Amino acid sequence: MIQNDASNKLILVDFHVHTHYSKDSLTSPGKLLQKMGGRVDQIVITDHNTIKGAVEARKIEPEHIIIGEEIMTAKGEILAVFVQEEIPSGLEPQEVIHRLRDQHAFISVSHPFDRFRNGSWLLEDLIAILPEIDAIEGFNARVMTTEANRSAMKFASVHNLLITAGSDAHTIFEVGKAGILLPEFRDTDELRENLSQGNLIVKKSPWWVHIFSTYAKFQKKKIKG
Repeated sequence: MIQNDASNKLILVDFHVHTHYSKDSLTSPGKLLQKMGGRVDQIVITDHNTIKGAVEARKIEPEHIIIGEEIMTAKGEILAVFVQEEIPSGLEPQEVIHRLRDQHAFISVSHPFDRFRNGSWLLEDLIAILPEIDAIEGFNARVMTTEANRSAMKFASVHNLLITAGSDAHTIFEVGKAGILLPEFRDTDELRENLSQGNLIVKKSPWWVHIFSTYAKFQKKKIKG
């Protein structure tokens, strides 16, 4: 934990991490917690369309885990923080946002301009939800091109949106590749307030980390059948 001159605690948060509850990861919540020490102060576990991994991890380490979810909507992926009730995939973005607002979640958008992955957004669809979201994921360590992150940062600046950053870790060694150093927060309101004071701490992951995700999918299909 770091302290600034005003004696406010600063914490490094990775806002985008997966466990084996995502179809493309083999990392158990327990293993994740064993290895994250020293890299970051908190992680937001954002499994695809489920909060099971985050709930399991938070029971073990409530001080270091925030429950999130990466939700595949009918238009693109939304990255939510402080999720209380799981949101299913495939809904229209406005319906997902409505359900998240009902539980007072913080709403960001995952890797909006990474055209190499499912879940990226068409510009017109993204603009349509601007009044209803809190942030854009300005840096994702797993994007295939640096231009995708540059476009996200520029979009956030032009539209006066907050920025989140995360490793998008699907393996243990990726955790902490990207995050934000900011004053500690306890809920969505404090996150909104403090995120504007944050500093990006980022490093891009190598392209080959995606091989691990492909392997995870293969292994899970093999086990099923």
